[in-house]
Amino acid sequence: MSLPDPSPPRKFRRLGLWLPFAALGLLIVAWSAAWVWAKGEAARRMDAAVEALGRAGYPVSWKDRTIGGYPFRIDVTLTEARASGPGGWGLEAARLEGEAPMHALGNWLIAAPEGLTFVRPVGGPVLVKGDFVRASLTHLGQRPPSLSFEAVKATFTPQAGAQPFALASADRVEFHLRAGPNDESGVFATVDGGKANLTGLFARIAAGKPVAIVWNATLSKTSAFSGANWPDAVGHWSDAGGRMTVRQAGLTAGDAVLGVTGGSLGAGRDGRLEGALAVTLRQAPRALSALSAEGLVAEEQAQSAITIAQARQATGDVAQASINFEAGRTTLGPVALGAAPKLYDPR
Repeated sequence: MSLPDPSPPRKFRRLGLWLPFAALGLLIVAWSAAWVWAKGEAARRMDAAVEALGRAGYPVSWKDRTIGGYPFRIDVTLTEARASGPGGWGLEAARLEGEAPMHALGNWLIAAPEGLTFVRPVGGPVLVKGDFVRASLTHLGQRPPSLSFEAVKATFTPQAGAQPFALASADRVEFHLRAGPNDESGVFATVDGGKANLTGLFARIAAGKPVAIVWNATLSKTSAFSGANWPDAVGHWSDAGGRMTVRQAGLTAGDAVLGVTGGSLGAGRDGRLEGALAVTLRQAPRALSALSAEGLVAEEQAQSAITIAQARQATGDVAQASINFEAGRTTLGPVALGAAPKLYDPR
């Protein structure tokens, strides 16, 4: 009895071997096309934002722009970037590096590896450098967008021809801007481990000891803060009833402390600050004497303010008082210290 011949072995089909590679190739092509689209979209959004800022009176420019980051990010590098605003304020950076993930083109991390320069309308430019100087920008569809800035081991160097700056260095500087409900926005700022310049008001008060600053406030009527320039924007905001509610603030310079426990501020029709702040003062005589020595407060007014502060000291050397900005004047209790700070020049 003979056995049937076995079936010949099937030829190995190569299709099953190549299918995964073909699928991978198609995925790479599709992802590459998506990245190219995202690159173009990032450039388009950036150009549109710059155009809108220019129309609002905040011109932004740069010398060169490169976009990379393939395959998972969009990286934007700007050289000789500049931004300015009404009133003479501005920012400059020799190099800015921005990064956003492919899945969230509205979430940007920004670094200034060579530092950045902020320009004061009167005092001139100040170069800021540190172990790192960086920012984040998210929620671009909100008004205002979420902005955070951080500098660690920062130094502040006035550039050629510029006036001195109050701080020479700081361990950490932070600034945060957030949108809130009901057309509100929050502003938070801190300076830790600051060192005052060797001359000037801060140096007199701090006496070589660290300086710290904190500011926590809420702005109402945020959408009304708009215009072709700074005076228009502040004027529109003020006309709409915009106010800044100060929740917590403070300045520590050596042993002297100015603390704000609450208050409300706004802009008057004369362009000057108006409102009132509830404050606590420690070492008030020393700080007021320094103001007088700098010529910021007349000696007679400074002595009257010192008397008021000493009379209102509850325990130790801490006094409670109010600082009022009204009718173009700044007063500590009933004592006039000088003109209220000017926010803008009304037209």
